Amino acid sequence: MAIDLYMNFFGFRERPFTLLPDPDFLYWSGAHRKAYTILEYGIATRAPLTVVTGEIGVGKTTLLQYLLSSVDPDIRIGLISNAQGERGDLLRWVLYALDIRADPDADYVSMFQQFQDFVITEYAQGRYVVLVIDEAQNLSIQTLEELRMLTNINANKDELLQLILVGQPELRRMIQDPRLEQFAQRIAAAYHLERLDETATRAYIRHRLQHVDGSGEEFTEAAIAAVHAETRGTPRLINKLCDLALVYAASAEERRVDLPIIREILSDGVFVGPFTQGALNPGGVMLLCDPVPSEKNEAAE
Repeated sequence: MAIDLYMNFFGFRERPFTLLPDPDFLYWSGAHRKAYTILEYGIATRAPLTVVTGEIGVGKTTLLQYLLSSVDPDIRIGLISNAQGERGDLLRWVLYALDIRADPDADYVSMFQQFQDFVITEYAQGRYVVLVIDEAQNLSIQTLEELRMLTNINANKDELLQLILVGQPELRRMIQDPRLEQFAQRIAAAYHLERLDETATRAYIRHRLQHVDGSGEEFTEAAIAAVHAETRGTPRLINKLCDLALVYAASAEERRVDLPIIREILSDGVFVGPFTQGALNPGGVMLLCDPVPSEKNEAAE
């Protein structure tokens, strides 16, 4: 297969650019380090609400996976991915995430009492409960308010229940809705994870190559610049394009990925990038994304 071909050709022990969130490959850009610090801060201070947002594919889920693998044993974490539904449905998601068995016919009051008893029991045994909601932008205003009501379990000076919400930029806009004023007031910290700039993209690509026993020099500077321009620094898209580039390079028996290989991939139409209006780069290759602003205009990491 083509993948096996390039792994053998370059001497990699595994694929350097997969699409699955793998904490072993985590690259600590300045932005990713800050986002993770906010997550740690939320847990360490027992903040009632912590929020991390970012565009699709910037590495939010990878950060969550790393967090889940490194929390203290006195913290009971429940992960909810892509929860949807009306009132009561969320509570069932919560119980399921914490491995709490609920009667299928139980009403909302019964489920809430079961959840509250669980949180209090965990606290009595020296453990804190943290609920992590991934893809939280899919929740409705009413469901977010229901989440806030769950934190009413907290009493006195101790926070028995903490919530961490991770989602796309829509989540950030949602929590600015006037109807969620009480919700917003309980957010201890919020961070928006930006895409990688060109310098971070270069370091990201080299990091992943070296992680699988590559030299880190399998991509030329010109190729890396083209990858950044085409992907706008989105890690998931960088992985897609770099993976294809290694396949093309190995099939042509080229030891380095250079700009002509990136151009060939784009010309063949096998890479699907950001769905925005196309623009011609200086080399004449049609890009799927808008022109990338100059570095002096980009937000600092």
